[in-house]
Formats: sequence, structure tokens, C-alpha cells
Amino acid sequence: MGEQSLSQLQPLSPSSPPTAAATRPAAAVASASRGSRFKKPHSDPSGSNQSKKPRLTLSVPGRPLSDDGEVAVAIQHLRVADPALATVINAHEPPAFQCPHRPFQSLVRSILYQQLAFKAAASVYSRFLSLLGGEYNVLPDAVLALTPQELRQIGVSPRKASYLHDLARKYASGILSDAAVINMDDRSLAAMLTMVKGIGAWSVHMFMIFSLARPDVLPAADLGVRKGVQLLYGLEDVPRPSQMEKLCEQWRPYRSVGAWYMWRLIESKVPQPVPAIPVGPPALPVTTEELMLQQQQHRNQQQHQQQQQSVIQMIDPLQMLPGMG
Repeated sequence: MGEQSLSQLQPLSPSSPPTAAATRPAAAVASASRGSRFKKPHSDPSGSNQSKKPRLTLSVPGRPLSDDGEVAVAIQHLRVADPALATVINAHEPPAFQCPHRPFQSLVRSILYQQLAFKAAASVYSRFLSLLGGEYNVLPDAVLALTPQELRQIGVSPRKASYLHDLARKYASGILSDAAVINMDDRSLAAMLTMVKGIGAWSVHMFMIFSLARPDVLPAADLGVRKGVQLLYGLEDVPRPSQMEKLCEQWRPYRSVGAWYMWRLIESKVPQPVPAIPVGPPALPVTTEELMLQQQQHRNQQQHQQQQQSVIQMIDPLQMLPGMG
């Protein structure tokens, strides 16, 4: 589920029009839709090759899932649209999408957490906050002021340090801002954020779902979501990313919530660990046949543990997701 395996993921589809739960007038929706399309740049008659800042396409996205009652509306829609998903919904508590941090801080955190186990990443992030003097000081200029040597001392690799500085520079130069990130439509936001070094499609999807509470984001290349869809519909093989759009079409415009339930489904299927020390009376001398049987059981137990570990590794990124915001 790392960034390398998702480098070929296409930009996200534009947000679907809000449902009846939204209060925006139809005219405003149409206007926003027209405004969300990129325009062809005009040719420069002077032939100048001056670099220009990327054009920001702003439109008001659908109501975030953090709004009161929006998750309930999403769940009601998904129950009716997909009876198979309704069974999973009934087995789990509803999700909560709350975003206490600013977008810049959430993006910084997502970079620091990349390719690290949860506990190690949390330790690095804690030292990072201490270095800056608290989370309120996680600002572009403050991050730019940190040298690679200072970051390395708290466990941040030179490569990640370059990612942090690239993000901070784009904020400091005005290419990105918290206001623009919040108001950009999904397609434009994906295009802009993947311009930052170290931020790939998977990170963008997670940021949009858990930090911005965008309602209609489908992480089509995420292995956990794909495996969940396989289990949900009883498919023989794990669906390819190119198949996910069609398989999850009925979840629109709340595919973010559908994806959340796929992670929960996979999480519930993780095998329970086998006790390392069997509980029972002291073992008696065994025969050759019993010894061979015990050896076979031991091999089966090892295979079981390997399968369990592979599933845990697959959903391990999910454990950090609720804290991304």
C-alpha cells in the first residue's frame, strides 16, 4: 500500500453533485461545475518561456462528512444502494470524520508517517512537534527553517526532509494554501498535491478522506479496499484498480464511507493469534506418529501466523488513518 505501488493511479474523478442532504441551489452547483474545469492556457505571443504558477481551479465541494448528520445520510444511501454493504454496516459502529488539524499540518504528518510502523512514526512526529515548540508552530516558514541535520537528529531521513521542505516552499510561495486546499474540487486537489515531492495518490486519497472529510473518494488502488470488495461480493480474485470504479459505482456520492467499511470488513477478518504457550497438563512422552503429527501442526501454525502477519501488514496503514487529521 506504499506510494511506490500507486504511482500510476489516475487523478480522482470530480466530486459528484451533492445529494438532497445538501442545501446548495442547483444554479450554484452548475456554476461550480463549470468553474471546476481547466481552461487551455492562451498562447504567449511574445514567445516568453517564463514559468507560471499552476492555475488553481476552485469550486465548493460537496458537504463534508464532518457536518452534522452527513454520515447518517451517507449510511442511509449506502443501505438502500447496496444490500451487501448493508450487512457490513449493521456489524459495525458508524464512522466519525473529525478534522481537528489544519491541512498543512495534516500533510506534514502524512509525510513523516510514510513507510514507518505506527509506533515509530508517532515517536518521530512527537519529536518533530517538540523541535518546533508545539503543533501550533507547524507552519511553512518554521518548517523551512529546520535544517536537514536538525531533522535527521529526530529520525527524519534526508529524503523526507526534502519532501517537507518542498511542501513548505509551495505553501510559502502561494502555490498552495489551506484555504485553497479546502475549497478545491477533488480532481484539482489531487493534481496540485501530487506535485509535492513525496505525496502520491494514496496519500492524497487518505488526506481527502480523513483530513478533509470529502464524501466521494474511492482509493481504487488501495489493497485493503480492493480485498474488502472481493470479500463483500464473493469474487474469486482481488479486483484490479481499473475494475473498482464500476464495482463501487452504486456507492456514489459516498464512496469514502463505502471504502471505510471495506477497511472495517478486512479488519474483522484478521485471524485471531494462536497462543504461543499451550494451556494444559504437562506433555507425556509421545510416539513417532504423534511426533510427526505435532511437527505437521507446528508447520500449519507457522503458515497461519505468516498469513495473519500479511493481513496485519495490509491494514496497518489503516491504524494511522484516523489520526491523519
